[in-house]
Amino acid sequence: MTDQGVRVVARVVARPGKVEELRAVLQGLVEPTRKELGCVTYELLQNKTDPTDFTFVEEWTSEAALDAHLQSPHLQDARVKLPGLAVADPDIRRYTVVE
Repeated sequence: MTDQGVRVVARVVARPGKVEELRAVLQGLVEPTRKELGCVTYELLQNKTDPTDFTFVEEWTSEAALDAHLQSPHLQDARVKLPGLAVADPDIRRYTVVE
């Protein structure tokens, strides 16, 4: 089996009245993350029918690259801010491609 990297879907839901603040924090992750070694794709989506619902769709070259991202200073800084802005911890799911 060849290493096809890892795909991630990470969902964060804003607390009532905190949508704009959460969006700003999450948007602040996009550019620095895209510059990280091993980042193939990193997109932030906002649900069209429920604006409190944000989802990152990510592709990484390896588990090690993703693990490094999870320890990056910009992500750690955002995680400190999330408890006051999000209803729960992010729902982070790792996937591999099924051929």
